Formats: sequence, C-alpha cells, structure tokens
Amino acid sequence: MFPPMSRRELLVRSANGFGAAALATMLADQGLANAGDAVDPFAPKKPPLPAKAKSVIVLFMDGGPSQVDTFDPKPMLDKYNGKPFPAKVEPTQFNNVGNTLASPWKFKKYGQCGMPVSDLFPNVATCADDLAVVRSMVANFPEHTNANYFFHTGNGSQGRPSMGSWVTYGLGTECRDLPGFVVLGSGMIPPGGIDCFGSGFLPAAYQGSLFRHGAHPVSDLTPAGGQSAKTTAAKRDLLRNLDKMAKERFGENDAFEAAVANYELSFRMQTAVPELTDLAKETEATKKMYGLDDPKTEIFGKQCLIARRMVEKGVRFIELLCQNLGHDRWDQHQNLKKGHEDNARAVDKPIAGLLQDLKQRKLLDQTLVVWGGEFGRTPVAQGSDGRDHNPHGFTVWLAGGGTKGGTVYGATDEFGYHAIQDKVQVHDLHATMLHLLGFDHTKLTFRFGGRDMRLTDVHGELVKGILA
Repeated sequence: MFPPMSRRELLVRSANGFGAAALATMLADQGLANAGDAVDPFAPKKPPLPAKAKSVIVLFMDGGPSQVDTFDPKPMLDKYNGKPFPAKVEPTQFNNVGNTLASPWKFKKYGQCGMPVSDLFPNVATCADDLAVVRSMVANFPEHTNANYFFHTGNGSQGRPSMGSWVTYGLGTECRDLPGFVVLGSGMIPPGGIDCFGSGFLPAAYQGSLFRHGAHPVSDLTPAGGQSAKTTAAKRDLLRNLDKMAKERFGENDAFEAAVANYELSFRMQTAVPELTDLAKETEATKKMYGLDDPKTEIFGKQCLIARRMVEKGVRFIELLCQNLGHDRWDQHQNLKKGHEDNARAVDKPIAGLLQDLKQRKLLDQTLVVWGGEFGRTPVAQGSDGRDHNPHGFTVWLAGGGTKGGTVYGATDEFGYHAIQDKVQVHDLHATMLHLLGFDHTKLTFRFGGRDMRLTDVHGELVKGILA
C-alpha cells in the first residue's frame, strides 16, 4: 500500500507528468526524442539552411592588434610621422595623446591576389590567397572588458551567451567524447573573464569548456587511484539511477540536466582528452609546421595543432587565447615595436601551419577560421611609442568555411582611423558566421525575458562581399 500524498506533492507529480507528456509529444514531432529518453543537449543537429562550414576556430588576439601595423597599410602615416595629427582625434581610453606614428614595419604584397601584409606576419602572408580581410570593422566599446563581451556575445554587458554557445545550441556537436565548445587557453584569460565564454540564459550545457595549457588541461579529470573499472562503473550506474529518481520527482531543471550531461561527458573525456593532447603520433614535419620545435612558438603552436585535431573529431566551436609573454597582450600603450613583435612571433607560424594543415587535409573548406581582437589601435602615438584603443576602424580576417580567399573588404580613411567604406559591425560578423554554418541569424532564437533573444539582437547584416 502506497503512503498517502499531500495535495502539494500530488500537484507537483501531476504537473511534471503532464509536462513530460507534452514535451515528449513535441520532441517526437521534431524527431528529437527516442522512446522516452532524455534529450541529449550535445546531439548533432542538421542546420536549417545549406551550410559551408561545420566547425569554427576563433583565433582571439586579446588586447587589440594594430590594423595599420598588420593588414591595413597607410602611407600617409609615413608622411606625417612625428608631426601633429592633421585630423580630429577622438576621445581615447587615456589622455596621453602624441603625434602621428608611422608603422615600424614594411608591407609587401603576397599571393596571386597581391594582398599587402606587414613584416609582422611573414608566414600568415604566404596564405594570403586563403584570407578574406575585413578592414572596416567597428565596435561599440573602447574598453577591454565591455569590448570583449561585445565581440564574444554581441552585447557589452556580462551574462549573455557566447557565440560558441549559440553555435552548439543550434548545431550540437559531432564529437561524443569532447565538449562542443572548447576554449584553448595559453596562459591568460581576457578581461571579462570566463563570462566571455558563458552560456548566459541558454541551457548551461552549452557553455565553453576551458582547456588550460599544460600536462593536465582539464581539472579533476583523472580518476582517483586505487579504484577498479568495475567500481567506477558501479558508481556511474548509481549516479544514473539517482539522477533518474530526482528527475521523476522534481521534473526538468536546467542546472541538473547540465550536470548529468557533463558527468557523462566527463567520464568519456577521461580517455578522449589524453589521446587528444598526445601529439606523439604526429609527424616531425607536422610539428615543425606548427612551430613546436621553437620555444617561442611552441605554446600557441600546440594549441593550433590540438584545434586541428578537434576539428577532425567533430568539435563544433574552438577558440584559442594568446599566451602570457610578460607584457600586456596586444595592448601596447607603449613600446609598440617590441610588444607587437613578441605577440606576432608567437602566433604567426602556428596560424600559418594551421591554415596549411587544414587545407592539405581537405578540412579548410568546412572549417571557418576567424582572426582578430576586440578593437584596433590609433594612428597617433600614445606618448612616443605606443598606440591607444581604437574601435572606430580595425581589421579582422576570415579563412575557409565558405569565405572568398584573396579578398580585401571595406576600407578605413587615409590614416587608418575610421571605417569609411562598407562598415562591418560585430553583429554583421556574427550574422555572417551563422550564415556559413547554415543559419538565418534572425531565426536562431531562444525565448527569455518575454522575447525571442538572438546572438545579433535586433541587428546584423550579411557581409556578402567575403562570401564565396
């Protein structure tokens, strides 16, 4: 004989039962449920539109690389070098505004397209015919934290879903043993912290998973010593039964469902992560291509090589972060020459190796690679040898995944200060990335706070000029 139920318990159980029945019916109509099983948040999903890209690799240049020193040459800076700037100076992050500052590096033309690239990136320059360079990016924020949130989430405030979360929410992942959204750290987290990679109001399962550089990239992944495989399996079975009982009693819960999914994934990762990060089977030629034979390029080179291996395994969205070189990232408010040279040297060969390796493995066509920072830098000096933040006109580039290689899109003014032709907002960049993955950015939505939210908010236009 069953014990009597209170009215509250009866209503809770009934409500959960009716809700589960309704959910099962809706999911069955969508082809997402099987015989009452819980929906797998990581299950691969078919995009609603034809897709060129299946995976994304973001090479985030934290701090803001200078557009006029990398991919946007401006001869007028040479003419006015050391002289007062002959145009209006916008309010900057700091007030120490100096004279016009020419680039310390020379530009050469590369590839059949004749794309100009500075001496900072001699290796990436050899891939010029694969690059779609956007010189007319603009951002809404001149300060790192808000600009980082804006670049990653389309909103300058903390707590919104990252672009990687939106992509895995829309597409799931083709890899069962690794997270769908991975952040490969090289020693530093950008201002704004891990909320740059958070899931916001999306289900918690879609947040980014941070892999640190080093022998143990994921915390607490190694199983406890002295425990047999049989005991481990028994513990997992017990957890499954407890999870099932809790769900039957209390109903669906986002944090709970995410925890269950992550427990299962973590178990599979115990085998998958060591295999992923073991590069012993890679050829010496491949390791050299990524710069693993040079201490100055080894850290970022390893991250690039792991990113390629993740793409091969079906991981959906991968972001790489810059390493700690003893100074403030790409944020050279002073000592521009040494700072940018150190940063470029660390990433130039690994990025070129990544593009070349993806191409020779026939993976570049289905992998969208995005390079850039949260903003650019001013054409006037800060002090005598630095550059301040500049959100008014800067450069990002894309490669593969349905983009048109050998393309230069948009333009800044003659000093590289303001975008004046074919301006591209961050929302436009996001809309274009989603388009290449098979989504109309206006229709990839999630109901929250009484409205259908999306990565591009109420903005966003396709950057058609860089599409193949």
